Amino acid sequence: MNMPLQVYMNKSELERLEAWARERRWTKSQAVRAAIRALIRPPEEDPLLGASGMIEGLPEDLSARIDRYLDETFVAERPQSRYGKKRRSGRNSGR
Repeated sequence: MNMPLQVYMNKSELERLEAWARERRWTKSQAVRAAIRALIRPPEEDPLLGASGMIEGLPEDLSARIDRYLDETFVAERPQSRYGKKRRSGRNSGR
């Protein structure tokens, strides 16, 4: 059985909630329910929280310098140019 909950908000908070819900085509009640569920969800149901602490030996300043560490470890091939040097011969090539 659903039970009512009354919440008082200041004007700016209410306007932001209304805008957020409107963008997603939700009601304010749906938005508040989703926020409450996120706040009270047990840690074992959150995959990121469940994974925290699994990797040992990470730098102590990882959270503060994550961009630097990602740049140091990221390896990718350079994208091939869409505009290569070769030209395809087609119907209108003048053969």
